[in-house]
Parts: sequence; structure tokens; C-alpha cells
Amino acid sequence: MKRRRQPGVSELFRLSGAVRRDAAVDAWMGEGAIELQSIAKTWFAQMRACGDDVLELVHDGCPVACVEDAPFAYVDSFSNHVNVGFFRGAELDDPAGLLEGTGRRMRHVKLRPVSKHDTAALRALIHAAYVHVKAPRAIRRLTRSGLSRRAYESRFRRCCCVPT
Repeated sequence: MKRRRQPGVSELFRLSGAVRRDAAVDAWMGEGAIELQSIAKTWFAQMRACGDDVLELVHDGCPVACVEDAPFAYVDSFSNHVNVGFFRGAELDDPAGLLEGTGRRMRHVKLRPVSKHDTAALRALIHAAYVHVKAPRAIRRLTRSGLSRRAYESRFRRCCCVPT
């Protein structure tokens, strides 16, 4: 039987095995150059702080933050920079122009230890990615319980402010 897609909701990439706090993620954070570790730890902490429902795992060699089984962001370290990446980054608003990449869905922000970066804008992108992956799941759950999609979206927009 073919599964019907809900209008306006595209399929999410899913990962199994995510947990509240993964020892493999903490071990990954201890590898590499100290200045790059610091950048990766700072931004992964921002991902963890998005909500109590954030889970994590190491996928393709880098730490990934998820809501349930749907990943929304990751950090990855290279020889001279750290990427903060977004699985649905092409769908995010980016008024500061931080996102790089030309793929169909994914985007990333490249952070180097010696360069300044827009902390507030990156924090907003992380939160937006979290909300973006969380919203369709919550809408499906609540519309099954009788709340209309339009009513839920209206409430969700009012309560989901970007943290400072």
C-alpha cells in the first residue's frame, strides 16, 4: 500500500538510534585541534538547548541533533574550520546570508577560529532548523487529536520565538 503524503509536508530524512545524551558525541568532541573543539562544543550545545526533545547521535562521523528520529543540525570538524550544518537548510530563511552550499536540501555555515561570525544569526538558524523539523510532526499529532492545522500553526508561530 502506497503511503499518501500530506499536502505541504515533505518527507523527512530519518535516523534511528538517537538518545538524549550520547557518549559517542562527547568522545567526538574530545578529538582534533583545541580551537576547533571549542567551536564545535559551543554550537552543539546550542543545538542541545533547543528543547527537551532533542536527541543526538554520531552519523557519518559527526554529531547530529534530532527531534525524535528527524535530524535538524550537525557539527563537523575539518583541518582548519568547523561546519554547522542543517539537514533542511535550503528551506530556512537566512537574512544574514550565512548559509553555504548548493545541494537540494542541506546547507552549512563555515566557522574558522580566527574569523568573526554572526553569533545571533547562527543561533537563530539553529533554532529555526529545530522548529522547522519539529512543526510538521506536531501538526500531524495534533490534527489527529482534532485541532485544525491552521489553528495549530497560528498557535505555534506565536509561541516559538528565537531565544536570545
